[in-house]
Amino acid sequence: MNARKVRALSAIVASAAVSVGALVVAATEPIHSAGSTMQTGVTETATTPPTEPATAKAVPIVTGPAPLPSEEQGLPG
Repeated sequence: MNARKVRALSAIVASAAVSVGALVVAATEPIHSAGSTMQTGVTETATTPPTEPATAKAVPIVTGPAPLPSEEQGLPG
């Protein structure tokens, strides 16, 4: 056998091995039914939403323009 035939045969064998592996995984995977008993751990609690927001209105701490940094200020005067 020459190298070309060996490479073709090894590619075929590798493809078959991957295919068989995929079929085995698909066959052994459990089938999920709609009546599953799996629980997600989510807790739901019924609460009444607040009638007013927690903060009435956001107010800025600093008003007006901010001063320029010293390196961006022009020459005095």
